[in-house]
Parts: sequence; structure tokens; C-alpha cells
Amino acid sequence: MMIQNLHNQLVKSHSEFAFYFEANNGQPPVFFSNCEVFSSASVIKIPLLLAWAHLERAGEVDQREMCCLDDEPQVQGAGFSWMLHARRLPYHDILMMMISLSDNLCTNLVVQRIGLERVNQIFQDVLGLEHTRMQRKLMDLAARERGLDNWIGARDCIRFYQLFDQLTPAERAWILPMMCVQADCLLMRRIELDSLVFYHKPGFIPGVLHDWGFTDRCRIFLLTQKVQDQLPMLEIFGQAGRLMVEGAE
Repeated sequence: MMIQNLHNQLVKSHSEFAFYFEANNGQPPVFFSNCEVFSSASVIKIPLLLAWAHLERAGEVDQREMCCLDDEPQVQGAGFSWMLHARRLPYHDILMMMISLSDNLCTNLVVQRIGLERVNQIFQDVLGLEHTRMQRKLMDLAARERGLDNWIGARDCIRFYQLFDQLTPAERAWILPMMCVQADCLLMRRIELDSLVFYHKPGFIPGVLHDWGFTDRCRIFLLTQKVQDQLPMLEIFGQAGRLMVEGAE
């Protein structure tokens, strides 16, 4: 009933959406959408984190390597690394701020370290993502005006869960703590989750709201774009979040 009500409200919102819910109780997952490709709104940072994990496993990058915050233009929009007095940090801290603060400068530094072309090659050939692409760095308004943007696929977001399952225990040990201290925006985390830990990555830009994540009881995401009225959509995200407690019991 809750999921059917959620679907009805999404349809009435006249937005583009994709919703996924899978409880760890043996029941088949629920997936419905009216769109496949979405503006990334920060969720692109999840496959970027997975790409780093792949490269570190292969010995090509190292979280302990030092990164200079001044090696990229000092973009703002999210995060506060551009204000730090310390200008050299290990990449572990850069990755942490990319995920937990959605820091745009840190994200661009990760992209610079890997290389934009290599990022997309890993997305497609290693991670097996069909519609997830980075065409520009974050806050690059000139590139956006040329029609370049960053995209995620709804079914790719399901694939993310399989990729997390493939992480080694050591990789999960440093990745998961970054994902449960989100300071970006609440969305599905607006409800009280009691003892549940929600590992997730929300994202918000005008007209686009996303939240992707999981608990030890379920996997859930809601992607929306072309949102005409933000306040009712925030209520829908709150209802989706309640599934993590009520739908997983």
C-alpha cells in the first residue's frame, strides 16, 4: 500500500522519476520508472568512488597520497575545502569530503587524478554502467553551456548495489563510514531511523532531487528530475524514507 501510494504521488507530480526498493526478506524488489537517464545531481560521486576503489585495488592510486587543493580552480557550490587553511590533504580526506559533504572541489580533484577519459572508461568497461557518464567537471558552467553534463542511469543505480557487494572487507571499512555522515541534504533521511544506519548519497540541484542508499535491511533509491514543485516532492522523499523502517520490519 505504501509503495502504491508513493507511485501514485510520483505520477501526479508530473516529474520524471525512478524508484527502487528491495527488502532483505526474500521478497522480489520493486522498481518503477518513467525515465532511464537522469541529471546526476551528486549521485555521480558514487560510481566515481567505486572507480577509485578499482584503481586502488590495481595499485594505480593510493588514499595515502597527498593532494594539493590548489591544483584545481576553487569552485564552490557544495563543501568547504576551498576555505581550508591546510592546502595539502591525503586523498582519503578528499574522497571523504567528496562523499560526505558533496564537495565539488574535492570531486574535481579526484577526477583530475584519475583523468576524465579514464573515469568514463572504467564506468563502462569495468563497472558495467550503461548510461552513467561524466562529460565535465563540477561547476564548469562553460562546459555546461556547450551541452556537456553528467548523467546517471536508473538501472545503473541498481548495478551500484552489485558493485558494493563486490567490495573487499578492507574497501568497505573505509568506504562505508563516508556514506553514513551525510551533511549534504536530508531527503529520505528526514525520518528517525532509530538504530538503522543509512549509507547513502543524496543530491540536489534546481528541479532535480536524488537519494541512493542502503541499510542492513534494505536497498532503496529515488531519482527525480523536472520537478515543478519542490515541497510536495520533499514529502514524497520522506514517505520513501519511512519504507526503510516500516517496509523492512
